Amino acid sequence: MSEEDFVELKFRLFDGSDMGPFRFSPASTVAMLKERIFAEWPKDKKFAPKSANDVKLISAGIILENNKTVAQCRMPFGELPKGVITMHAVVQPALAKSKTEKKVDETPKKSMCSCSIL
Repeated sequence: MSEEDFVELKFRLFDGSDMGPFRFSPASTVAMLKERIFAEWPKDKKFAPKSANDVKLISAGIILENNKTVAQCRMPFGELPKGVITMHAVVQPALAKSKTEKKVDETPKKSMCSCSIL
């Protein structure tokens, strides 16, 4: 693979600072990008991902799926001259409980009945 085939990406964090630029093969997946971001995450940031799955990548307003390749994600930029492509990296931890689970109240409820005879 020639040097021209690589894509340069930088990642904009929530506070406006940037990571990179890093060079990736067009065959690299979004999951591989997330692993790199997780490994290189600045230690002085207030919010940090606990795993690579906590990182969401946004490019051209679209949240990128883990199984997509860099080549598939850069479609809107395909005709632009060679340069660094900026993607937004957002920390979004996985929810502890799914939305379908309902809170179960452990305290026993007192039954009260009232009847009215008219």
